Amino acid sequence: MNIKNEVLELIDDALGLNGRTKAFSLDTPLLGALPELDSMAVVAVINLLEERLGVDVSDDEIDGSTFATVGTLVGYVEQKLG
Repeated sequence: MNIKNEVLELIDDALGLNGRTKAFSLDTPLLGALPELDSMAVVAVINLLEERLGVDVSDDEIDGSTFATVGTLVGYVEQKLG
């Protein structure tokens, strides 16, 4: 499984970006850079991470830095998947 591609697909689906994430790199900023990524969208991304990838996300381990860039989110998912 390519975690980066899975995470980008999740973001694309949750935010309705219609394939825009295909151009994203690990350095692409997310929170504060994508107007579509508001607090409700963060919840949608987390829900999709749990549903599709089986990642168990607790409230106390997620903060703004997790969603800073594509790379920080991918790193979080990689850590959770072990």
